[in-house]
Amino acid sequence: MMRTVMLTVCVSLTLGAQTPPGNAQNGRKLFENYGCYQCHGREAQGGLGTGPRLGPKPIPFAAVQRYIRQPTGQMPPYTAKVVSDKDLADIYAFLGAVKQPPAVKDIPLLNSLPR
Repeated sequence: MMRTVMLTVCVSLTLGAQTPPGNAQNGRKLFENYGCYQCHGREAQGGLGTGPRLGPKPIPFAAVQRYIRQPTGQMPPYTAKVVSDKDLADIYAFLGAVKQPPAVKDIPLLNSLPR
């Protein structure tokens, strides 16, 4: 019983974790300065054979933070000594500010091609 209560509390705290405030404009600069764009693209759109899409609509901050600190793939770890929590919050704000790309049907050049 106590174990179930503790598990519920831990899950609630994790899911209810607040996203720290960040500065999207500074986050864009940091995204470039730390070289994130090299794998994830300048607009965090991801690419084939490189890093996955990160924005728009990023996964929860806690998951991003956990993965950046202890990645499981080819990405190098970015400890708090390398990327501070404040810088990470700014980068996350940038990811959240990335605009949704237009639908293919809304791009005139793509609609003018023969089918």
